[in-house]
Amino acid sequence: MILPSASSLSPSVISYLDTKLHTKQDQEASSSLLLELESECNGLDQKLSDLNSILESRLFSYASFSSHFVTLLTSVNDSFSDLRSSTELPTIDSSSSGRSELPALAKEVARVEAVRLYAETALKLDTMVGDVEDAVASVVNKNLRKHPFSHNLEDVRLIAIKALKQAEDVLASVTKARPQWARLVLAVDHRVDRALATLRPQAIADHRSLLVSLGWPPSITSSSTLDADTKNSAAVSNPLFTMQGELKRQYCESFLALCSLQELQRQRKSRQLEGHNLEVAMHQPLWTIEELVNSLFIASQRHITKWVDKPEFIFALVYKITRDYVDTMDELLQPLVDEAMLSGYSCREEWISAMVSSLSTYLAKEIFPLYVGQLDEDIAGGTQSQTKISWLHLIDLMIAFDKRVQSLIAQSGILVSLQEDGNLQRLTSLSVFCDRPDWLELWAEIELNEVITKLKLEVEDERSWSTDVQGAAVLFGAEEYKSPAISGAIINRLSSLIDRCRSIPRISLRLRFVRVAGAPVIHKFLDSVCLRCQEAEGLTALTDNAALIKVTRSVNAVRYVETVLKEWCEDVFFLEMGLNQAESSGTPFVENSFTEGSMGDIGSGVLGEEIRKLEEFRREWIEMLSTVVLRGFDARSRDHIKNRKQWQERSEGLVVSRSLVDALDYLQVKVSLLEGSLNKMDFIGVWRSLANGVDKLIFNGILFSNTKFYEGGTERFGNDLTVLFGVFGAWCLRPEGFFPKISEGLRLLKMDKKKLQGSTAGREVWLKENGIRHLSVAEAEKIAKNRVYNS
Repeated sequence: MILPSASSLSPSVISYLDTKLHTKQDQEASSSLLLELESECNGLDQKLSDLNSILESRLFSYASFSSHFVTLLTSVNDSFSDLRSSTELPTIDSSSSGRSELPALAKEVARVEAVRLYAETALKLDTMVGDVEDAVASVVNKNLRKHPFSHNLEDVRLIAIKALKQAEDVLASVTKARPQWARLVLAVDHRVDRALATLRPQAIADHRSLLVSLGWPPSITSSSTLDADTKNSAAVSNPLFTMQGELKRQYCESFLALCSLQELQRQRKSRQLEGHNLEVAMHQPLWTIEELVNSLFIASQRHITKWVDKPEFIFALVYKITRDYVDTMDELLQPLVDEAMLSGYSCREEWISAMVSSLSTYLAKEIFPLYVGQLDEDIAGGTQSQTKISWLHLIDLMIAFDKRVQSLIAQSGILVSLQEDGNLQRLTSLSVFCDRPDWLELWAEIELNEVITKLKLEVEDERSWSTDVQGAAVLFGAEEYKSPAISGAIINRLSSLIDRCRSIPRISLRLRFVRVAGAPVIHKFLDSVCLRCQEAEGLTALTDNAALIKVTRSVNAVRYVETVLKEWCEDVFFLEMGLNQAESSGTPFVENSFTEGSMGDIGSGVLGEEIRKLEEFRREWIEMLSTVVLRGFDARSRDHIKNRKQWQERSEGLVVSRSLVDALDYLQVKVSLLEGSLNKMDFIGVWRSLANGVDKLIFNGILFSNTKFYEGGTERFGNDLTVLFGVFGAWCLRPEGFFPKISEGLRLLKMDKKKLQGSTAGREVWLKENGIRHLSVAEAEKIAKNRVYNS
């Protein structure tokens, strides 16, 4: 074989030969090197041949595409030429035909593109869902052959969850961008739902098995259950804190898988319910926490079933378990929830709510039916006291338990909106009444009977109607209203009732409780004060001072209760119930409906009807008080009013008739008595009503009774009014303003003859010019005719 000269070889070949034939042994093995090089050359020749074939095919395709593209361009050019030529023609038909071709062409291109996109999307979703179904089948059958790169079933489950998330992202984008593809979305949802119906139960079953292998639930000994205030170290008997190594890794992976699966489920529900009520989709109990609580609560029922007759032990045990393991939720499980990016979840709150829900379920199934049955038996036998006491004791335990639970949540700094029915229902044991409103009715009736029984004794005790009871607790503001002790008792009982229903999770149920248990208490109180006032009126017709004081104290008690109820109805708690009541009845709700002196919108409040009746009672008896005093004044001043001759006599200085002095003295004594015994606001109403009555009495009896007034009589009448105004001057700065008719009548009498006679000329205009605004033209003319001037 003739070798080529070294100069004809390239530097890379020379370098290669130097490397391969460096030693003598390498040179002896040159034949094998030759064979290797020939083999590589043949391989390269084959690849080059293949590449040439591919290039030829691509060039042929390009040439075909280019030819087709040129054809399309030619067609478009011809279409434009035809369109241009058609626009030059005078006919309209050819122009319309040319212009209509382009929209049709564009529409067809868009249709083809939509079909292509639909096919690609459907293929992509089919592939994703197919992967999910394969993974689910592998998990169920415990078969990893289809996933050789997965070390355990948890990896396969994570693959399925990842594929589900990708499919959900595509479905979400399709739902927003292509709502007309609803059938495709429904078809994919149907397949995904079938996969989830298998995947979720299997994942939960595997998680339960893992919990058992960890030693959960821990043993619950009864030795420490009764002392719930002493916190033993829960970490010693807490398997979640003591797990290590492979078990801990498996538990964390299983926890994350369940969280991811739940987040996927939440996203699907949110998409499917978009535009509808999202409360169901936005927040569901955390599955992993539910599994912990369910198994633990089942284990604790061995102790709970022994304490049906002693529910305080049940609440102590549940609270102790809740408190002892709550720190585990913050320290160990919350980071896993955050890692799973499960938004809006607090493990502490989920743990507490799950424990409360389990307790509520047990109460609804085991405790309350027993109490209801006992209550029915007692009603049939005529003895109800012991069962009612047990019922109220159970409610006390539930309320106290809820308060302690709320403190556990507050310790972490979590703010729970108690105005949201969903959150509150998950965190209160009183949620048992949500599904059984008939039990709520029983509870409200028991509370009502208990309050009425206690109030009956207080109402019948005469000392409760006194304002100076020794040792009695005085409520804030009660002294200002001069209210007796009974009003404070009413407010305390009502406040206690309302506080007991604040933890009821639903606004409609709170409203029902207040209507059943609270409103009748107000009606009973109103009946008692009505009876006292009627007894006082029937015995002495309110002419006796003691009877007047008895009525004023009843009015004070009603005024104070009414004021407190109005303040309550401005609270958010009552406003929510008022709004719920308005929505249920279809009537408008007005927040500021309890304005003084206006009862037009008072029915909008929760206790609007009761407040309206309290106002009616108070106004009725205020009017009665003023009428009684006015009646006494009328009887004592009748001789003075009927004595017409005194207005025709000469006046000898400041002279006031004896009968008027006696009447004014009586008036001053009675009004002073009312001032000392009646609250300030209602007293103002009494003396103003009384002043109005005296004004009409004197005007009709003297000025409007054809009595002739001479100069001396006018002066004497002015002196009488001065004394009258002096009596009322103790309660206002300008008393004459509250006696408009007699004040303006005196002004007319004091006018000179010429000016007074001019009143008949302009009439209404003249009256206004002279400041006469409360007398009609006929009344002014009659007074002017009765004025007699000395010639």
